[in-house]
Amino acid sequence: MAHVAIAVARGKEGWTATEVSLADVADLDDVADQLRDINPDADVSLLFVEADDAYLVIVRLDATDDLRVFGTDSAFARESRLGGLLLDEVTGPAVAIEDALAAAESDEPRPTGGPDAEPVGDADLLADLGVSSDLLLEICTREGMLPADMTSELAQLIGCGDEVEELREA
Repeated sequence: MAHVAIAVARGKEGWTATEVSLADVADLDDVADQLRDINPDADVSLLFVEADDAYLVIVRLDATDDLRVFGTDSAFARESRLGGLLLDEVTGPAVAIEDALAAAESDEPRPTGGPDAEPVGDADLLADLGVSSDLLLEICTREGMLPADMTSELAQLIGCGDEVEELREA
């Protein structure tokens, strides 16, 4: 399964972005170590893993070593070693997805992703950066969105869009 992994870290001088290799990681702790190595003084580090134009996983590491994970579809864990590694500790569906499904019975818009998509993990992991769980789920289930599109939009919303775009253009 082909993938791209983009790490962004916010330190004293703002955001930095770098592409990382996940070829040698054995578990989520190894992923956290790579995020720490990018900028040891970062107050927040994010890893966007885009796989096969179908899946996006976001890993967040705070300065307190709090590690949080969100995935656009639990199927990624079943379909690849990397997906299983990244989503191994995720215990259930994204909490907000239940609210989104309940909204389907009301006049509120509901997720438009495929009927089998099951977002998992912590949908609030970007909330303090300006992306609520509802907005994250809306972006990740929007019709026609590829993982690279999701990463770009989320990066713009949290303030590191220019750094991610420069990395992609390099």
